[in-house]
Amino acid sequence: MDRVHLGPADRVTLIRAVLACGVAALALHGLVADPYVGVLVTLSSVVLVLDAVDGYVARRTATASPFGARFDMEVDAFLIAVLSVHVAPEGGWWVLAIGGMRYAYVAAGRLLPWLRRPLPPRFSAKTVAALQGIVLTVAASGLLPGWLTVASLVVALLLLVDSFGRDAWWQWRLRHEPLGTTPTLADRPAIPAGAVTAVAATVLWVALEPPRLTDGLGPIDFARIPVEGLALVGLAVVLPPRLRQIAALLLGLLASALVALRALGLGFDFFLDRSFHVSSDWSYLPKGFEVVQDTEGGLTAWLVLAGAVVLVVGLAALLPWAALRVTRAAAGHRRRAVQTILALGTAWAVCAVSGGPAAQLAAAGSAGLVVDTVGQLRDDYRDRDVFQDDLEADAFADTPSDRLLTGLRGKDVLLVWFESYGRVALEGSSFSPGVLDVLQEGDERLAAAGYRTRSAFLTSPTFGAASWLAHATLQSGVWADSEQRYGQLLESDRLTLTGAFGRAGWRTVFAVPANTRDWPEGAAYYGFDRLYDSRNVGYAGPEFGYASMPDQYTLEHLRRAELAATDRRPVMAEIDLVSSHHPWAPLPELVPWREVGDGSVFKGMPERGAAAVDGTEDPGTARRLYGESIEYTWRTIVSFLTTYPDPDRVLIVVGDHQPHSFVSGEDPGHDVPVTVIAQDPAVMSRIGEWKWQARLHPGPKAPVWRMDMFRDRLLTAYGGGG
Repeated sequence: MDRVHLGPADRVTLIRAVLACGVAALALHGLVADPYVGVLVTLSSVVLVLDAVDGYVARRTATASPFGARFDMEVDAFLIAVLSVHVAPEGGWWVLAIGGMRYAYVAAGRLLPWLRRPLPPRFSAKTVAALQGIVLTVAASGLLPGWLTVASLVVALLLLVDSFGRDAWWQWRLRHEPLGTTPTLADRPAIPAGAVTAVAATVLWVALEPPRLTDGLGPIDFARIPVEGLALVGLAVVLPPRLRQIAALLLGLLASALVALRALGLGFDFFLDRSFHVSSDWSYLPKGFEVVQDTEGGLTAWLVLAGAVVLVVGLAALLPWAALRVTRAAAGHRRRAVQTILALGTAWAVCAVSGGPAAQLAAAGSAGLVVDTVGQLRDDYRDRDVFQDDLEADAFADTPSDRLLTGLRGKDVLLVWFESYGRVALEGSSFSPGVLDVLQEGDERLAAAGYRTRSAFLTSPTFGAASWLAHATLQSGVWADSEQRYGQLLESDRLTLTGAFGRAGWRTVFAVPANTRDWPEGAAYYGFDRLYDSRNVGYAGPEFGYASMPDQYTLEHLRRAELAATDRRPVMAEIDLVSSHHPWAPLPELVPWREVGDGSVFKGMPERGAAAVDGTEDPGTARRLYGESIEYTWRTIVSFLTTYPDPDRVLIVVGDHQPHSFVSGEDPGHDVPVTVIAQDPAVMSRIGEWKWQARLHPGPKAPVWRMDMFRDRLLTAYGGGG
């Protein structure tokens, strides 16, 4: 047997093999102990980079050989296999199919001689193989959100199946040829046109009537007959070529848009418990990007954005191609197309009129979505006039300043927004006992310090996010439950609580630590005297996930900047406490108030705190972290009040919305707790008729108001009329 000599490129491959063995050792270690993710990802990345280097060296030195190509391929297969072993425990054990496919193919060749036919070089196969290593390495790094990691792995697996399928198909077609012959790539038979058309039809079918994932997959999801597809084939049969192409392109683009709308609708339903509004909700996309950037990091945010753009562009290219392919095939086989339309059309009609489970087979989801979207646009247009009437119907618009808020004169009034503090925190959840214990302790400490409390529930106009809608609704006394209404409100002169306090002589302040840039539209509408955000409060400590600073620092800075002076006007402050914002980790620790300083005392706490999790993948941990964040903020509020007691201070603590559905569960409602806290008994006597409960914890039978009712009732209780 001839001795194999290692050339320059083979030596590079040998280095890759040694490093891949290191990756294997780390992967096996990670199965039984905490994995060294950083080292594993670094080694894997070096192996992938050297994969390009050894090919370059082989070409430059003219030392390419069959042995070198086989050696390189086996190292690639080994790396993919060990990476799949590392990723599978988190990504799902099906990921092992990526690593095992090459070896299953070789094993099958032992039984089927035709699978052992040598394959000519194919650039696409090399690209797909390289992509597997890249995707698995990124998945191992944990940089991407869970859903995007899984999606990337699924796409990688599908590409791998396609690549091996092409090879197997080629080998099958040549199974009767002598094994000693090795045709070139040009000799490969083309993929049958019928197979391509079948793929195009399947892609278009699924796009027009996708499986209903929220209901759970079932056989019926793959048996629905989309009437839109039948209509397209019918048009292909009767229209001339130019009109047929135009119709196909338009339907393909429309199908692409509908896929995007469905995806947005699922996201809004899951996170916000409402539908996506085409007329006004596009502003959520940049806001969502900022939330991902703040909670997961800039790299993850940009990767998610890039993935979304690639997906949208890919759909915009794929579905028109599929529609053109299907219509071309239908026009070329008119008789068969007509027979297909008659058969499927009859089945569709029979199912549609039969009722029962069979009616689900008669699908018209895309047409229905178009109709619903048009109807929604019409309703949103009409709602502008309805909401404008609400804005103008303001009983307090012309109330003289000397009759506004007379019952609170001389008091500092702090409207404290408690992020994600929903009713679920208090009732029937795994974390509510811990929260109730903290509230019970808070009741005792506040009572000992001379405070009185009254609590109830408000129904928020939003769910899971979009807290600005809750803020606007409570402040303005109108139901601002959409971006359209919110924008319309900001353009109006509707009286807010901030405006009423300002008109009555208070200094008005907003403390919004989550803001990182100017907010001119809010400043113009609310008209506050001073805005504090993350840029101008002198904070020198670390960030805590989404929260730019701990709630304790927010309250302490407000006290120092606005409340400590004695020779001043009373202050009305709206304060956002965001330590309980998703993803609820890591959390800060309470420190003595005199040690807060510039926030440097909080350094090191994020590293000691719990790591954030993807709530859709690990809802149990997300619920626990959520409960702990609610406990932290309440402890902070109670500690602030007992450390700095003031008989001329009134707090209104209110949740903005319920937490995400993976914490709150199905159909939790939109109720959030609200609590008034003060030492002056006269303040509480003014709201005695509200029948709110005398504790921090509103019980199940506590009153429930819509949030837009609060402004008018507060102005009535503490004013001289309206």
